[in-house]
Amino acid sequence: MQRPRLPDVAGSSKCLASMAAKSVDDTTNPLRRILQNTTWLLGGKGFGALCSIVYLAILTRTLGLKDFGHFSLIFGTAQALVALAGFQTWRVVVRYGSEHVHAQQWDQFGRLAMLAGILDLIGAILGCAIAGIAIYGFADALSLNPNYIDIAFWFAVASLWSLVSAPTGIVRALHRFDSAVYVEAIVPLGRLLAALWIWHMGPTVGRFLFAWAAIDLAEAALYWFTARRLAPQAIRFRYLRDWRKALDENEGIVRFFLVTYASESLDAVMKNGPLLAVGAFISTRAAGLYRLAAQVTQALGKLSTLLTRAVYAEVARARVAAQADEFRKLVLQTTLLATGTGVIVVVIALTLGEQLLGLIGGEAFEGGASILVPLAVAASFQLAMVAFEPVLHSTGRAHLSLFARLASVAALAVGMILFIPLGPSGAAWAVALGSATAYFVMGILAWRTLRGLERGEVETIAEADASTVG
Repeated sequence: MQRPRLPDVAGSSKCLASMAAKSVDDTTNPLRRILQNTTWLLGGKGFGALCSIVYLAILTRTLGLKDFGHFSLIFGTAQALVALAGFQTWRVVVRYGSEHVHAQQWDQFGRLAMLAGILDLIGAILGCAIAGIAIYGFADALSLNPNYIDIAFWFAVASLWSLVSAPTGIVRALHRFDSAVYVEAIVPLGRLLAALWIWHMGPTVGRFLFAWAAIDLAEAALYWFTARRLAPQAIRFRYLRDWRKALDENEGIVRFFLVTYASESLDAVMKNGPLLAVGAFISTRAAGLYRLAAQVTQALGKLSTLLTRAVYAEVARARVAAQADEFRKLVLQTTLLATGTGVIVVVIALTLGEQLLGLIGGEAFEGGASILVPLAVAASFQLAMVAFEPVLHSTGRAHLSLFARLASVAALAVGMILFIPLGPSGAAWAVALGSATAYFVMGILAWRTLRGLERGEVETIAEADASTVG
């Protein structure tokens, strides 16, 4: 009798990315997938949060309030430059790549990914030019110590060349959040080890900045290696010359890129502008207080970032694979979950804010409690709106997201004019005002879009936008 042949699993030509896509499809509940992906991210970020608390305590206690203020202004300036020059191409890869991954169109996905990589490269080059102008031309406005100007420039250059937007989008489009966790754990672990070593050798602003820059560059290299390992058919150098074909294959991509870039630039103003304003209009010490309060708030509101990553990828996928009523249900469930978490963040800031700041930075930083509360309020609004922007992007209405960001920046500017005389806490309340404005405006636009989706109106609008661009 002839023995039955077993399937040759080892000889299969399918890549790890296709297996990952299949495993994701096997889980039918979109909310469950979001929670699974968020759990993976939370595991890595939980580890990262513990490391960051320790190295942040070392930073603040060894440098002191004034030098930590200098460190904060240099770091904040570099982050602002990264946000402005980085283009946030991961959104493009997730928005258009999700459909290619769903259909296992690896050639098209590869061309899209390499186009994003080219845009990252262009952004890094332009960013270096802007960094030279901003740092050497406006260092006095930021109250930077003249001894730190060269250090600030080279730190910004390293930060710009450590952009990982394109490979981040590749990993998220493949729904391999587990791999992202391992890569991103390098940063907090590396910073912790570096902080301990610098503490032993002798703490200086320059040493901390050098270590942070080297770790970021290592993470960027590993992210690209991981993206290549997960999708070897797609991540190939030969696709670099096919960037024009990628534009033709993804209708509306230019318009989507420009709108999301403008939106992300406005978001960068919201995140980094207040710190730089505090340094320019108040003092370097005040900037140090603001930075530590912002860091603690970011740690408390870390779920916002994690949910954004998981929700953005899942909403893009659901828009391709799910019915309109299922899509709306997913958004509602995610919004309720995020809103509840936002309330918890505010409660923690109100009850434990001063103790947290004192534990990390010492008595000199306890005055930042008045900054922490409004920043926690702002973080709660950011959490509550976590599903709104992905809805607008996935339905071809990214321009509405840009409108909401414009409204929030306008509210921030008004708040700064009104509240900055109150000191760094006034700047924090301006941020809360801007976040609340973004929440209400984007929320209204997102829910109108969902209702239009059920009536079949959004598809027509999206297709019209795409054909106009094409």
